[in-house]
Amino acid sequence: MPTVCVIGAQWGDEGKGKVLDLLSADADWVVRYHGGSNAGHTVWLGNEKFVLHLVPSGILHPHVRCVIATGVVVDPRHLLEEIDGLESRGVKVAGRLFLSDRAHLVFPYHVELDKLAELRRGENRIGTTARGIGPAYADRASRIGVRVAEMSEPDAFRRHVERNVEEKNALITGLYRAKPLDAGAIVAEYLECAKRLRPFVSDTFAMVGDAKRRGERLFFEGAQGALLDIDFGTYPFVTSSHPITGGVTVGVGIPPRDVERVIGIFKAYTTRVGAGPFPTEDPGDLGKRLRERGGEFGSTTGRPRRCGWFDLVACRYSCELNGFDAGVLTKLDVLAGLSEIPVCVAYGLPNGETTRFPGNVSVLERAVPRYEKLPGFDGDVSGIRNYRDLPVEAKRYVQYLEEHLEIPFSHVSVGPEREQTIVR
Repeated sequence: MPTVCVIGAQWGDEGKGKVLDLLSADADWVVRYHGGSNAGHTVWLGNEKFVLHLVPSGILHPHVRCVIATGVVVDPRHLLEEIDGLESRGVKVAGRLFLSDRAHLVFPYHVELDKLAELRRGENRIGTTARGIGPAYADRASRIGVRVAEMSEPDAFRRHVERNVEEKNALITGLYRAKPLDAGAIVAEYLECAKRLRPFVSDTFAMVGDAKRRGERLFFEGAQGALLDIDFGTYPFVTSSHPITGGVTVGVGIPPRDVERVIGIFKAYTTRVGAGPFPTEDPGDLGKRLRERGGEFGSTTGRPRRCGWFDLVACRYSCELNGFDAGVLTKLDVLAGLSEIPVCVAYGLPNGETTRFPGNVSVLERAVPRYEKLPGFDGDVSGIRNYRDLPVEAKRYVQYLEEHLEIPFSHVSVGPEREQTIVR
């Protein structure tokens, strides 16, 4: 099996957790390459629900080893909480999870600044998860970040954190008029975390490289979605990292040629969490129907997701950006019962119609979707396991998307559980 990268093709929440869990049954390693605990991958095993934020989805397969790579920003408190939760439910994590010594840490001052900045923006808020992810990446870029490896040297770690807290407190108390943070308490808490995390910390760059040379099967796990990329997404309403294929090379430390297959995950409709342009959003009753039937509430924040229709303009852009070899279509079951299914094929703009995804967010905010409407389908498809048994109209919808995206869908999901997946 080649090395495989799994990417969310829209604005996140496409069902990557389920797909990664399903596909990683054939993997030796699953490597998370970017983001932080702002991600939430949901996996259902029978009646048991697992929500994973930092630990890769492959952890639910006993034979798979999992890596949190250098490109991830890690709040050690959240990671330990997640490890404890998995272990308490019978999932063995020790000896199977490896944390990059080069990964940057998320601190309480990052979380506090994230919250305060969002409050100050008011109506112009971005809609962050307030997990401190953006400020942690900002510190990394400013070269004042603290990496996992530094926790192994307590004196140097203390000095570095104290300098950062002094600087952050000047901002917290001066600009935001909030209470300062206690550097000593932060250092003490994180050094206790360091003791527990020590067995997990590894040179994951060397580990992944060695696994590749041995011919072992690697899956690279993305979080969020391609349209939230810091450079190629709907900036500034984006995440702070690269949830695209290109993010794998810098997040893990592998050459581009080592990504041999790229799979895009597409929801059968479109959702978005937080602020930002969303041309195909349906704020009416049908949008509410999609939310209720699809259970569209954030796995990290619990916020209701904005819902709307499949956007071929945005998804073709995502295909071009990521180079998908194949796709997986999720939540087809949610569309059952609709008399017709709109699909956006172009945008109307003040200067005419376009099928290209605008790079300027102010232009995208003015885009009016032009729809083609496909016949809907009736009946409960959640129990179907063979593609030929789907209603004719459901197959027509799948094939219509394939033709316009110019990629095949290797799997079609008709429910949240592992077995509710049609393999084509």
